[in-house]
Amino acid sequence: MTTETTIEMPRAWESRLAGYHWKGQTIGCSTAAVFRLSARGRPALFAKTDPTDPHGELPDEAARLRWLSANGIACPVVLAETREAGRDWLLLSAIPGRDLASSPHLDPDRIVEIAADALRALHQLDVAACPFDRRLERSIALAHARVRAGLVDEDDFDDERLGRSAVDLFEELQEHRPHDEDLVVTHGDACLPNLIADDGRFAGFVDCARAGVADRHQDLALAAWSIRHNLGEAWVAPFLSRYGGAVDPGCLVFYRLLDEFF
Repeated sequence: MTTETTIEMPRAWESRLAGYHWKGQTIGCSTAAVFRLSARGRPALFAKTDPTDPHGELPDEAARLRWLSANGIACPVVLAETREAGRDWLLLSAIPGRDLASSPHLDPDRIVEIAADALRALHQLDVAACPFDRRLERSIALAHARVRAGLVDEDDFDDERLGRSAVDLFEELQEHRPHDEDLVVTHGDACLPNLIADDGRFAGFVDCARAGVADRHQDLALAAWSIRHNLGEAWVAPFLSRYGGAVDPGCLVFYRLLDEFF
C-alpha cells in the first residue's frame, strides 16, 4: 500500500485495499488515527485505528454508526472492523462533501443553519429506542476513570483552564453538575469538523463514538464553542436561535467543562 503512516494495515484488508493511497487526516476531534483512502476509479474510504485499550472508542463508534444509520441518520457505513497486532480498526465509507469547519465556500449563516437543523433532527430520535447511555452518571464516571488512568490531556485544556490539573477540574465538574437533564439522542462531539455538508446541504455526521442519550446541551455546548472558534462569537446566537427552544447558559458552560476530560 502507499501510505503516509508507519502503521501497517490489517493483513485481512490487504487484498481489498490494494492500490489505495493512504493520507493522514489532521482535522477533527477524534483521538484515533484517521486516514483517507483514495484510488482511481474506486470509491473513497476512511480507515480509523487506535491501540486496543479499555478506554478505546472505535468499537463504540462501529455500534453507534450502525444504529444511527438504521434510524435514518446520515453517517458513514461500517464496511469492516477488526482487531490486529494490538490495534482496533474501522473501515468506513466516505461521506461526500466537506466538514463545516473547512467550507469557506459556504457563508457563515448557512453553516450555522446546517448545524442547527442537523442537530435538531438528530435530537428528535426516540430516546427510549437508543441503547447507548451518555447520561451524566455514566459520563462523569467515564471522566473520573480517565483522570485516574492519566488519560486527560492537561495541555489541551481551554485557555481559561490551562495550568490547572485534571483532578482540580474534576472537583469543579462535580460541584457544578446540573440537577436535571433534558434528554435526547446526542452526537456527543458536535463540533463543526464532525458535520459534513455537500452542495450546501447537510450530508452526515462523522466521529460518532460518543453518541447516545444525554442532555441536549451536550451537543449545543460543543457546537457553540466550535462556531465561536471557527466563525466568531457573533454566530453563536444565530445558531442557538435557529436550533430553537430554551437554552441554559450554565449548562453550556458545564458541558464544555465535561468535554475537557475526553
